[in-house]
Amino acid sequence: MVPDPSAKYRAYPPIPLPDRTWPDRVLTKAPIWCSVDLRDGNQALAVPMNVSQKLEMFDALVKCGFKEIEVGFPAASNTEFAFNRRLIEEKRVPADVTIQVLVQAREDLIERTVESLLGARRVIIHLYNSTSPAQRRVVFGKSKEEIVGMARQGAQLIKDRLSRLESTGTEVVLQYSPESFSATELEFAREISEAVMDVWQPTPQRKMILNLPDTVEVAMPNVYADQIEWMCRHLKNRDSLIISLHTHNDRGTGVAATELGLLAGADRVEGTLFGNGERTGNLDIVTVAMNCYMHGIAPGLDFSNINALADMYHRTTGMTVAPRQPYAGELVFTAFSGSHQDAIKKGLAERDSGKAPTHWDVPYLTIDPSDLGREYREVIRVNSQSGKGGVAWMLESEFGIDLPKDLQREFGPLANDAVDHLGREVSGAELKDMFWQEYVDRTTPWELHHFHADGVDRVFRCRASARRDGAEVKLTGSGNGPIAAFVQSLIDAGVPPFEVTDFKQHALSAGTAASAIAYLKITRPDGTARWGAGVDTNIELASIKAVLSALNRLG
Repeated sequence: MVPDPSAKYRAYPPIPLPDRTWPDRVLTKAPIWCSVDLRDGNQALAVPMNVSQKLEMFDALVKCGFKEIEVGFPAASNTEFAFNRRLIEEKRVPADVTIQVLVQAREDLIERTVESLLGARRVIIHLYNSTSPAQRRVVFGKSKEEIVGMARQGAQLIKDRLSRLESTGTEVVLQYSPESFSATELEFAREISEAVMDVWQPTPQRKMILNLPDTVEVAMPNVYADQIEWMCRHLKNRDSLIISLHTHNDRGTGVAATELGLLAGADRVEGTLFGNGERTGNLDIVTVAMNCYMHGIAPGLDFSNINALADMYHRTTGMTVAPRQPYAGELVFTAFSGSHQDAIKKGLAERDSGKAPTHWDVPYLTIDPSDLGREYREVIRVNSQSGKGGVAWMLESEFGIDLPKDLQREFGPLANDAVDHLGREVSGAELKDMFWQEYVDRTTPWELHHFHADGVDRVFRCRASARRDGAEVKLTGSGNGPIAAFVQSLIDAGVPPFEVTDFKQHALSAGTAASAIAYLKITRPDGTARWGAGVDTNIELASIKAVLSALNRLG
């Protein structure tokens, strides 16, 4: 990196639009969506999709609800051409879906493109040519007038061939892109766009699409929004245009640029699943659609099985969805921080209780994971950064082990220390094993051999036997309940005095082989306290085992 980047780079100049209105606008409806996965996404792959892979993705895009799908650049290769023909000849395009194709302003390419579309029901022919100063200077070596001439000629070549398509029943929508629009002088972008409009003569009844691409992201999102609002204000016959956005993610702000561009007056968005595309990728259309959804706007796209969509994406493109990808990533509905875990647990519990607000309002979860086909068990995971809340939630959600709050505070740090020693994330089963080892299977020095109690008039007597360091000990005692009687029998046998200060029990499983778990806290006169836990098919025995577990842990 150079010490003074201003000597090599410059900020994109702001747009003089002091009366801009987009900052005060609010999105109230979803835009028209157009997937460009099969063209822009595909051309960015080291190994482009074959026809069967493209067909699988096309079907998936249709299932998601896309009504406009850019299927390729049919003049670019035989594979692209063949794909178009299969879609049309095998009648794979639903009646409510329009296929879009891209073509440069060259006669041979336009002719080949038209051939690829014969017999289609409804198509968008997307014409483009580059317009920025760098493209005009470096790539074409042409003046502004010559670049406008290229666009006008390409538009006319397409117009001359419309009757060939329309005579066979094909409805054609025309689209033009001044490629690299965001790096193009606004006055020139308007000039060349209106030159194409003059050829195609759109009307309010038969609109054309004017696509204004952020082909390479060169400015902050607010500047792109200003550019869009300026064009919407100054273009003639705005009511005959569908203003479309096509953003990339070179500065990492493709989503922001798109959302601000919609506020600025755009009607339509082009993008790809999960942001596949050239360089840093196209706009992630899933993110923008789900951002609409979480604000209560029906997106018109269905991502209710987003895991299956991600699997399809991997099969067809060879790309993977990043773990932190918004909405679709493996980790986006997880929480490792203990405080986060506790807040999520309480928020979900509030919803389960029926006392939550009408609208979704769970801490750290912007939407309900189940709306995307995700499960709540994915929400909380445990590593060394987790707290008692995450540990408790996983034990309860996976195994029905409902730890008392105070026991959570005791076991949580013990579990965290064990996880920290492992140096990795742990599963629910591993956490259960830790709990069993620390509490349920704690049989040294005391281990129960036999227990019986009976009572009359709230006075219970117990007879029991236990092993202490392997030696048999006979125990007898009385109290106001079986547990109290057993505690007294231990004290009578020489165990330092203690009392039960907290107790909870519940069933672990249903059916004939149901077991119960008891949690019990004992406290000595000096305040020293420990929890124990016992499991048995007999709830009384589970409680007695919990007493010995706590005593063993107290030492």
